[in-house]
Amino acid sequence: MIEDIDGWRQRFNDWKQSAGANRTDVGDNYPWVHNRRAPFNPARRALPMLNLALISSAGAYIDGTPEFGEADASFREIPIEVENGDLRYTARGYDPASVQQDMNAEVPVERLLEFEHNGIIGQLNPVFWSFSGFIPNAALIADELMPKLLERINRYEVQAALLVPASKLCHQSVGLVARGLEQAGIPTMTLAVARDVIETVRAPRAAYYDGELGSVAGKPNWPQHQRRILDEALRLIEPMDHVGVRKLTVELESQVEKSRGER
Repeated sequence: MIEDIDGWRQRFNDWKQSAGANRTDVGDNYPWVHNRRAPFNPARRALPMLNLALISSAGAYIDGTPEFGEADASFREIPIEVENGDLRYTARGYDPASVQQDMNAEVPVERLLEFEHNGIIGQLNPVFWSFSGFIPNAALIADELMPKLLERINRYEVQAALLVPASKLCHQSVGLVARGLEQAGIPTMTLAVARDVIETVRAPRAAYYDGELGSVAGKPNWPQHQRRILDEALRLIEPMDHVGVRKLTVELESQVEKSRGER
């Protein structure tokens, strides 16, 4: 998941001891993970036959349960029947305003259930997984989060996964999780609005558009925008036959709609 992890640990420890290290912003000197290669698994089934899992790094948890701690490498397993008002967010590194209005901006359960009903995907897994992706110590993801998460994902016989980051640092965290899933033989698709980070960490498959942190799965209360992003990204899982980042056309289409005053 992290190439030359010992070298990265040393760079991280040096950064942590510097004055620039703080809890709310990693700063310009943060040692981003740089990978040169990525694991990759071609999709062996068509999208309408896949059991698709959703993984969000927005720090979602059910109201009344413990929130995520600082640099917390745990995750929550949440039933897809959850409603918008049932979720709370440990929002670090991003503005939670969008996801508080509409969970589908970062946790697009309702949109994916629509896709299941319409036959675009075979099935949305009965639970989704949430973690707080603002984890500067990326080694925690490899050492602690990923082994336990993979155990649960395998138990549900997940056949593909959609990963949605929230903050800039979340893009690194989600990219590492995607690498771990692909190493385990599970095809992934990572949504991205911070292309530089997703390319640096070398997520296996990524769909990029010029969007905003905190609403990576689409603008809040705009289901058409969310559907367009998710539909285009998911339909790339099967035809993509090598590691890469694809730019979505949703940006151009949205600009045209904006010029017409449409929404």
